[in-house]
Order: sequence, then structure tokens, then C-alpha cells
Amino acid sequence: VQLIESGGGLVQTGGSLRLSCAASGLTFTSYAMGWVRQAPGKERQFVAAINWSGTTTYYEDSVKGRFAISRDNAKNTVYLQMNNLKPEDTAVYYCAAAGTYYKAASRRFDYWGQGTQITVSS
Repeated sequence: VQLIESGGGLVQTGGSLRLSCAASGLTFTSYAMGWVRQAPGKERQFVAAINWSGTTTYYEDSVKGRFAISRDNAKNTVYLQMNNLKPEDTAVYYCAAAGTYYKAASRRFDYWGQGTQITVSS
């Protein structure tokens, strides 16, 4: 299984970025997908999850209304649209796959990507 993130970079406060995660080696529609981030010196923090069909999503409180997770099952890709970015959003963002939506929402993922760095400057 490979989960390959892209779209990271440096952005100013208030800016936007869209992360992409291309999945291979798994039956994409059999997995819920999610994003998790890790800031320097901190533990990994759940960001968002989406069920296999894209009809149900779940967000960590601090990103609600600013971030949106979506997926394109035809492209085996999950996205994270991040708007109104803040310095506290600076972290490495990981794409992850879980066998069920319940597991994803419970932060229990089966597969992880390598991560992509997001830096928000003040």
C-alpha cells in the first residue's frame, strides 16, 4: 500500500492550500480516509476523516469551518482543502487509510503516508 501526499508548502496566515493523497495497492473504496498532523515537539493530532463514499465527514474542532476533506474514488485520491490558515496549523500532514469509518473517526488507521510539510508564516 502506498499513500503519497502532495501540495504542501509555505503559506502566509489567512492563505489556502489543498493537499492531495494518491492511494495505490488497496481497494480505495473499501477504506475510509483521513488526515493527521504532527507539529514539532507534539503528538500526532487527528484533523479529518471521510467515509468510503464521501458522504460522511468528521473534523477536529480547531479546523471546523476552515478545512474540508473530500475524495475522488475514480482517481483513488483524497483531498484536504485548507482555508484561513493559521500559524498553529504548521505541521507535517499525513494521509491515512482505515478499514472502516468508525476506525478513522476513532483515529485508528491501518496505513500511513510519508507526510507533507505545511508551514504557515505569521
